[in-house]
Amino acid sequence: MKQGNRSTCPISTALELVGDRWTLLVIRDLMFAGKRHFREFLHSEEAISSNVLTDRLNTLVRSGIVTKSDDPSHVQRSIYSLTEKGLDLLPVLVAMSAWSQKHYPGMQRPEAVQLVQGGTKRLKKLEGLLRQQHGIS
Repeated sequence: MKQGNRSTCPISTALELVGDRWTLLVIRDLMFAGKRHFREFLHSEEAISSNVLTDRLNTLVRSGIVTKSDDPSHVQRSIYSLTEKGLDLLPVLVAMSAWSQKHYPGMQRPEAVQLVQGGTKRLKKLEGLLRQQHGIS
């Protein structure tokens, strides 16, 4: 990850971390698809390449959005988990989903519609579940 920001604009700063075409999809898979291992991310429908995935995961770890730990069940696997900073992106992804559902109705998926329509209550429930799954206190 490069040092320094292009500007002091908060949107520019966020885009420097998560504004490429793959990073938010990796976070989406951590949040909504329960993916935690490298190979699981490779099987997403968008077909990210292994070298791009490696780069994005490393960037997410360096920026403190995701942690990487050894998988106790397999010596050659790692487990990726959201941090508090990563979990704070949940409303961003839900807002992006709501925007897409509003303006591109053909892109709706039932689980995304339910999350958006469920409002704050459903969002808080998902946040609690993610905290539990990813070991965030």
